[in-house]
Amino acid sequence: MVRVLLFAAALLSLVSAWAEKKPNVVLIITDDQGWGDLSIHGNSNIRTPNIDSIGHKGANFKYFYVSPVCSPTRASLFTGRYAKRTGVVGVNKGGERIDTDETLLSEILKQNGYVTGGFGKWHNGLQYPYHPNSRGFDEWYGFCCGHWSNYFDAPVQHNGVEMYSKGFLPDDLTDKAMQFMEKNKEKPFFCYIPYNTPHGPMQVPDKFYDAVKSRGLKQYNRDKEKEDIDFTVAALAMCENIDWNVGRVLQKLKDLKIEEDTIVIYMSDNGPNSYRWNAGMKGKKGHVDEGGVRSPFFIKWPGKIQATKIDSISAHIDILPTLCDFIGIEPKLSKKLDGVSLKNAILNGSKLKERMIFSSWGKKLSVRSQQYRADLKSLYDMVEDPGQTKNLKSERPAVFKEMVRALKNIQQEFASESSEERPITAGHPDELQTKIPIRECKFVGTKIRRSAKSANDTHMVNWVDDKEYPYWNIELLSSSEYEVFIDYTCSLENVGCELSFDFEGKEIRKLIDEVFDPKLIESPDRVKRTQSYDKKFKRLSLGKVKLNAGKGVLKLQCTSKRGPGIIDLKNIYLKKVK
Repeated sequence: MVRVLLFAAALLSLVSAWAEKKPNVVLIITDDQGWGDLSIHGNSNIRTPNIDSIGHKGANFKYFYVSPVCSPTRASLFTGRYAKRTGVVGVNKGGERIDTDETLLSEILKQNGYVTGGFGKWHNGLQYPYHPNSRGFDEWYGFCCGHWSNYFDAPVQHNGVEMYSKGFLPDDLTDKAMQFMEKNKEKPFFCYIPYNTPHGPMQVPDKFYDAVKSRGLKQYNRDKEKEDIDFTVAALAMCENIDWNVGRVLQKLKDLKIEEDTIVIYMSDNGPNSYRWNAGMKGKKGHVDEGGVRSPFFIKWPGKIQATKIDSISAHIDILPTLCDFIGIEPKLSKKLDGVSLKNAILNGSKLKERMIFSSWGKKLSVRSQQYRADLKSLYDMVEDPGQTKNLKSERPAVFKEMVRALKNIQQEFASESSEERPITAGHPDELQTKIPIRECKFVGTKIRRSAKSANDTHMVNWVDDKEYPYWNIELLSSSEYEVFIDYTCSLENVGCELSFDFEGKEIRKLIDEVFDPKLIESPDRVKRTQSYDKKFKRLSLGKVKLNAGKGVLKLQCTSKRGPGIIDLKNIYLKKVK
């Protein structure tokens, strides 16, 4: 009898442990991939069998919406709230940071026993407390800004330590993600894979480019005269590389025998980054029309989620409540969610309640209901006219009035909740070294500038006037002695200039007495880029200085120069002296 009771107790314990086992979560998001950049959606120009398999075997959402650009989408999927409520009002210069009083999906999962890892592009803050390692990620490998200048042997960081990736960046990110899954296969894990492609620069290995190029294109954007064919070929080749890497991730789950214990999600962060085939939809990245905000969204969980197609409109704001519902977590949130759980719709096909989903970027704003899309001047019936060709605001005035009222209400809410400009944080107690890049600075002067129009991953050029200089609004979070470093280049003719680092009257000076003048890195671009070209920079210590916590202005000025120019600058670092 005792043995029977012991056996029964052990069996009960096993059953209880099995019942409490939480599913792993693999969330894959791509950068600038359109709804139409998949063969599952009818694009005959591309082959994406691995991504398609997630949609075929799981829940395939026909009308899923994200933000028109990168960082707002990421903010919404991590918080379940519209991005402007979270402080995310831009894509660089600090506007991409999620407010620290927001609760992130990664934090919720970590608090509930998950090991958390991210591998790719963060784009929601660089310095602590905005860095992914301070937002719930045990492990982070990748980069934190909007885009990188090179995708082969690229500079990355692993938990704050700078290094270089190996080979083509999406391949390397996949390698690191698979290593993370294997290491943590016995525990519930959250593996976030935000690929950096097909965002430019348009770089991709020959194997994928040659395959798409040799097949040629059969389908084009609805405004064919706007399409850059070479760009389209490169973008589709980058998407086929993503598909190959997704296949590796799916196979790894099978090899580890955890496929049935894992929820896999696939999506993109906005519409396509060029005019290319997108099922006749209007708009692309940056637009609040259908083509700018409609994203693929597939969710697979073998044995739990059956193959199903869902027509109810849904959005990035629904991801957090949906995953928490599936896992059985009731998160403690201080702020109201905009999203809803999609669990019942996924499991039993139930229709979601009638709702409106809002899309915004800058001053552009639109709203989508199940049947209509509207902005402040237009109304379209998306069932009868999915290409938005006929404005119905005069024919259906009651509908237009109702949707405009909703738009103006949300516009007022966003205006009242959007954060004011926040200083860059430095010297956080948990951060030994703070990186302060040129992309986040402001300039005094008209000649000095960044190396490209988009601030992401740029360096400072044309510093020729010693009356001009870069500066940063800083909030130093801890008083300490800091060693100050810069990443610079300097030509022979400009050696001998003297630099002054100043933060609220605490100054150090350094003579630049060493030439470091490398050429721009040769970039294997498939089409001409709009992003900055990069080069190697030399790290130089300017010296040590005691700084007091508080808000102030950090300036790097030239006190004297010998040549026609001064230096090119990439980053400043503040490192606490132990």
